[in-house]
Amino acid sequence: MARDFYPFVEDDQTSRGDAAKQPLEVRHPARIAVYDDASAAPRVVVVEPGEVRSYLEEITATVSRLAREQGGAIPFMVIREIVENFIHAYFQAPTITILDDGNTIRFSDQGPGIKEKSLALEYGTSSATEEMKHYIRGVGSGLPYVQQYMADKGGSLEVEDNISGGTVVTISTHPKQQARAISGADQRDAERNLAPQAAQSTAPGVASAWFSQPQTPMTPQLTLDERGEQVLTYLSEHESCGPTDLVRAFGASGATWSRTLAALAAQGIVMKDGQKYRLTGIGRTFV
Repeated sequence: MARDFYPFVEDDQTSRGDAAKQPLEVRHPARIAVYDDASAAPRVVVVEPGEVRSYLEEITATVSRLAREQGGAIPFMVIREIVENFIHAYFQAPTITILDDGNTIRFSDQGPGIKEKSLALEYGTSSATEEMKHYIRGVGSGLPYVQQYMADKGGSLEVEDNISGGTVVTISTHPKQQARAISGADQRDAERNLAPQAAQSTAPGVASAWFSQPQTPMTPQLTLDERGEQVLTYLSEHESCGPTDLVRAFGASGATWSRTLAALAAQGIVMKDGQKYRLTGIGRTFV
């Protein structure tokens, strides 16, 4: 007999049969980091383990509230779809990071990860077990729905691997490039791309000659426009800056400076630190 499924409402224990003997368990607290001050460490809110449904509800409600307190515009339903995906990681070390005045949120875990990320963004593909389907729809609609919603609003969704296993999902009201700059992902990629240059080796026959001569550090050759140069000028005298600081110093609009800062972050010259930007190691070589 067909029946409707209502996430976080239905609790049909009688239909679970043998699966009810080995229910999913939540053993890890969820940690929510809120970066609401550029000069301070994040504020951390902890959601303690509980019954699966109430645990998911509390994470969703808490993240939604904290993001909106920062001024964020990402809807509750979108946040819920991503939070539900923690069930695929068996709730292994769920961590949520709220950035950019609540408009960029990263959800990470240390679960089994997602091997086929492109498939995870297609409707109808799912790794949900029968037990999981008692708590979530399990029809492969969550990530595709969120991706489409964010794209329709001019934002983005990105799925990446976590450092030592697991997944990181980033949703943002900004396009992907700007969202990566806000989260620091572009800085990480820039440093990774420069690492092979620093690790270049020489042939055995010339090794002693190589190390006997002082070497000139390689500096990436980048072309900066006028506004980019103004940002570097400002940061040569200040520890950090945001769009408002640059408007006061040089005029133009906050949106213009936001785009300039995002472009510089994409090149690895600056990185987001709370609500402001500061020079990276690469950036300091240009000052």
